[in-house]
Amino acid sequence: MNGETNRDFDPQRFLSTIGNGRQIVSYREKQIIFAQGDATDAVFVIQKGKVKLSAKSRAGREATLGILSGKDFVGEDGIAGQPLRVVSATAMTDCDLLRIDQKIMVLSLHQEHSLLELFVAYLLGRNIRYQEDLIDQRCNFSEKRLVRVLLLLAKKSTPGSTVPKLDQTTLAQMVGTTRSRVSFFMNRFRLLGLIDYTDCSRGWRIHRSLLALYARQKALSLAQN
Repeated sequence: MNGETNRDFDPQRFLSTIGNGRQIVSYREKQIIFAQGDATDAVFVIQKGKVKLSAKSRAGREATLGILSGKDFVGEDGIAGQPLRVVSATAMTDCDLLRIDQKIMVLSLHQEHSLLELFVAYLLGRNIRYQEDLIDQRCNFSEKRLVRVLLLLAKKSTPGSTVPKLDQTTLAQMVGTTRSRVSFFMNRFRLLGLIDYTDCSRGWRIHRSLLALYARQKALSLAQN
């Protein structure tokens, strides 16, 4: 890369509009976007909706790795030379994604410094998130991990908003505990007025009081260490 940049190039526009090697593709709820083991031929950018990342072991055991939403990249592993998908991506809701051919994405990253900076910043942020997830799994109790996952699901808006319906088995996989434990904590959060899922068809409403609970738990953990 020569380090020069095209002043007329807008990375946000590039990642949200159709063009050479870029097209909008739509998926219905529960439709597979790509499966583990597929060829890495494209990168996706979420325009609308939520996407679940998951992986299966050789024994058939499935783990939910994360939930992605507005403007997140999906399937960026191919940029690093990974030939096959190491995870599966499934639409949690009806989704619109911008599909970018891998060759076009790689070429654009080499040619446009502003796009490269945005992409690297995103990957660094994602890497920090994975480190936090690992620390959370190793160091925190399941109740606190559940609180953090619920707040992350609401992160693209704000606590106090509705997040899409998510079955408790998937939620348990994300938290790293059993479905019965998740059900117990969810019922307790509901009774405390921290969440509301009376109308499950519309999803869960995460109240700001849940964020206050997480902040108190974090403060207590720091005080005890």
